Amino acid sequence: MCLIDLVGSNKELSIKNPENSLNTIKKDYMIDKIEIDKLTHKIIGCAMKVHTILGNGFQEVIYQRALAIEMEKQELGFKREMEMIIYYEGIDIGTRRVDFFVEDKVMVELKALEKLEPVHKAQAINYCEAYNIADGLLINFGGLSLEFNRVYNKKLVNPVNLKIK
Repeated sequence: MCLIDLVGSNKELSIKNPENSLNTIKKDYMIDKIEIDKLTHKIIGCAMKVHTILGNGFQEVIYQRALAIEMEKQELGFKREMEMIIYYEGIDIGTRRVDFFVEDKVMVELKALEKLEPVHKAQAINYCEAYNIADGLLINFGGLSLEFNRVYNKKLVNPVNLKIK
């Protein structure tokens, strides 16, 4: 048996025929991708409802609390303000709290800024990489319209064609 870490989930796979094994990996990945897509759409829907009701202008923590309520209503499992260790070459160099970790699959980083800048997207991507999470969402409640970006850990997923690396 060979243990393979596939986009954040451990799947056992017996490797007898490498071609069949690769097909199984691709099939499992596509199932995971469909689940992640549905999950991210559900999270974005929750954020849209929060923004519709509250509008812009509040501090980030207000949106965080409201989003937690909305995700509970949608029966999404999540951890809020989950502290995660950041490593540099295997050495613990500190911790960072992720705003939400949803269904043990998607990292959600919230902002309440007038406008997202490229540095905010880079920060969200860095968190995905530091936490070894394949998918994340960057959501900004601060503008007149809700702003969101899906971010990927480029070490795990190629977002252009979503192939396993």
